[in-house]
Amino acid sequence: MNVAIYCGSQTGKNSVYIEKAKELGKLLAKSNIGVVYGGSNSGLMGAVADEALAHNGRVIGIMPEHLQKREIAHLHLTEIHFVESMHVRKKKMIDLSDAFIALPGGCGTLDEYFEVFTWAQIGLHHNPVILYNMNGFYDALIQHFDKMIEEGFIHQEQREILKVATTAEDIVKILNDHQECLKTKETN
Repeated sequence: MNVAIYCGSQTGKNSVYIEKAKELGKLLAKSNIGVVYGGSNSGLMGAVADEALAHNGRVIGIMPEHLQKREIAHLHLTEIHFVESMHVRKKKMIDLSDAFIALPGGCGTLDEYFEVFTWAQIGLHHNPVILYNMNGFYDALIQHFDKMIEEGFIHQEQREILKVATTAEDIVKILNDHQECLKTKETN
């Protein structure tokens, strides 16, 4: 199993973000879950990758060529792919992943997250789409999903696509539950 990690190329102002990113990288590696991410060695992206690698995890980076100077490519990954655009990056990350997790980040993180959420919403995939709501970072976004339901722009079953985790252990449980559900469907 591989998971796409969407997160900031910055560390944020609160040290809890980097601590939790490292904790997730370590737990994914120990759970034999590979990481697919943006390929940078900086910010939360670099922290997740470094920690997963330090615990013998698989880490695949996908970096658009134009970002190589802005976000320095992590050169010690299991695999790194340089692609021609952000569109190709997003598609390749989706193709290589069985689930999607957004850690804290900026507009790029939200762009990537909302694309996979929308794809799930319209049935292009049925994989978990998880917000890692560490330190309440995504509280306002979660409230906004409820506002979209209240105002009639999404249905409750679409809201249920949104999985929220507050710990790395919650994330692994969601991933394991999804794998078990897939196995059950295969045997029936």
